[in-house]
Order: sequence, then structure tokens, then C-alpha cells
Amino acid sequence: MQKKLQPQPLPPKALQLKGISAKTMQEHYKLYEGYVNKANETREKLAAIDVSKGNTTYSEVRALKRGESYALNGVKLHELYFEQLTGAGGSPGPDLQKGINRAFGSYERFLAELKGSALSARGWAILAYDTDAKELFIYITDDQHDGHVIHAVPILPLDVFEHAYFIDYGTKRADYIQAFLHNLDWTIIAKRYAQVVKQGPRLKIFG
Repeated sequence: MQKKLQPQPLPPKALQLKGISAKTMQEHYKLYEGYVNKANETREKLAAIDVSKGNTTYSEVRALKRGESYALNGVKLHELYFEQLTGAGGSPGPDLQKGINRAFGSYERFLAELKGSALSARGWAILAYDTDAKELFIYITDDQHDGHVIHAVPILPLDVFEHAYFIDYGTKRADYIQAFLHNLDWTIIAKRYAQVVKQGPRLKIFG
């Protein structure tokens, strides 16, 4: 039996952000708790059915597996999202800055691509480290269980589903993105980067 997920508390500083209200964060956290509950529920149901009876048009195992991945990705992305929002702001540390410069040319170019990606995504814009290419890049998802890149580790996920900003900004997503960036704790992002760069490539597609 797979381990049961336990919701992690919302960091107190996440309720003291500039430009993102405590109300938004509290409602956002409830959504995260829902993902935890649904991930556990799908796994319990999978343990109770005949998982050999699969079918691509419809089957219980197909529906539960799709629900499981959607909820599980929702849990993981939101834990990263909440952890990095402390109101600290600032800028990347030297090692992360070098990684950004290598991948994007400059910090300004990186910010432009992150903002443009976040305006284009229907779900998430994610700065990730590709352990095969050994470099940072940004990808987008329109749905939490589709669009993720194999061997790419998210280090800065930006939630652009409407629930992340609609209470505070309505349809002004660009204003929310700016507030999000102002509240990022770059020391947390830098720690994630330092951990993931230690991973070696699994594939040799980049030579």
C-alpha cells in the first residue's frame, strides 16, 4: 500500500505578502488540502478495485489513474509554490544567477520569458532544471497531469490558474505575476537549484 499523503501547514509568512492577500492564500491552501484528500482517495479506491480491467475509452482504473496524477501533481506543485512565497523578494544568488545567465543570456531575458510563459499558460509556468541537458529552462502546463517534462525538476513553479489571483486582481494576471515575483524568496529557489544540479544525466540525447 502506498504511503498516505499528509498536508503540510501553510507557512505563516505566506499570509503576510505584499499584493497577494491572506484571503487568497487561505482559499488557495484549501484547494491544496483538497488535492491531498483526493490523492489519498484515488489510491484507496485503486486498492479496492480489479485493476486488471483497463480500457482506454473508459474504465475505473483509467479514471482513477488520471485523477491520481492530477491530484498528486497538484499537491507537489503547491507545496513548492507556498514554500517559496515569504515576501522576501531579492534576487538569485551567484550560482543560480550563473545558471540563469547560461540558459537565458541574462536575468532580464529570463524574467521576460517567465512572464510571457505565465501569460500564455492555462495552469502553470515552471522554471525547471533538465538533468539531461544540465540546464535551466521554462515550460508551461495547461493541466496538472499533462505537459510535464521527463527528468526536469521544478524549482520555481508559478501558478496561473485563476484561483491564484482572481480575488485580488480579477482578470489582471500580469499584475499578479508581478506581485508573485516581488514576494519570491530567492534563497529557497537557490537551495533547490543547488540540490538538483548534483543529479547526473539519465539520457545522452544532448551529447
